[in-house]
Amino acid sequence: MKGSLGFRRTALAGAALATALGGSALLVACGSGQGDGGAPATATAARLSVDDSYIPLPPAGGMAAGYLTVRNDGGQGDELVQVSSPGASSVTMHRSTASTMEQVEKLDVPANGALRLARGGAHLMIMGWEKAPVLGDELELDLTFARTGTISVKVPVKELTYRPGQQ
Repeated sequence: MKGSLGFRRTALAGAALATALGGSALLVACGSGQGDGGAPATATAARLSVDDSYIPLPPAGGMAAGYLTVRNDGGQGDELVQVSSPGASSVTMHRSTASTMEQVEKLDVPANGALRLARGGAHLMIMGWEKAPVLGDELELDLTFARTGTISVKVPVKELTYRPGQQ
């Protein structure tokens, strides 16, 4: 009889352990529905690409503006948090309003959308050129994003009057 009681205890303990483990697995599988960073688990990570980049030729060695479009084909947004260049001492992000221009710390890149840096809006200010730019030069810009990391792009120096899609 003692052997039978030991078997029952072992069987009950095994059943309790299996139930507990199964319940834990179910809780993990049914989680909060949130992926990393609080995004829905079904959202895909940000997938960034850069196009339409250009720098209008600045006056002799002076400050220049930089324009480009960051496209995000992913289901999760990102933020442009820093821009640097090995060919310039300073690259800062700015936003123009009707009457002012202000430096900003970050620019949003929406999920399944685009961040457009364009004349009259958000743009880059490039200062301290290593060498004075001429038409056709390319300046490397290192764009650092909060989630995606750094993307390096070569940005061509164009005529002052250049407008993408209008040339």
